[in-house]
Amino acid sequence: MAAELHVELVAADRQVWSGEARLVVARTASGDIGVMPGHQPLLSVLESGPVTIRTSDGGTVVAAVHGGFISFADNKLSLLAEIAELADEIDVQRAERALDRAKSDADASAERRADVRLRAATTS
Repeated sequence: MAAELHVELVAADRQVWSGEARLVVARTASGDIGVMPGHQPLLSVLESGPVTIRTSDGGTVVAAVHGGFISFADNKLSLLAEIAELADEIDVQRAERALDRAKSDADASAERRADVRLRAATTS
């Protein structure tokens, strides 16, 4: 079994992150999943939620992901997201305002997106 896996996190408009990792945790339609080197092949729908990547050098990368697919085979993990942004790219104050606005507008999908962005930004 390999000690690391290659990860590609891609959004519809750009490559968000690429590198080697020891563990990736993401939310799928079946629930949260952790993928480590040697994991069984998988293909699943990504749900909105933070994705945590534990890099090979001991670092952590957190991204807010909204929809897409996750695929793993041959120690290569692909996260193909509709929207994805790294935690350090997220303006926390702007995300808080968006969450407040979504709550007052009773917009559940906007509220979910803002909540995911805040969780990603504050857990990195």
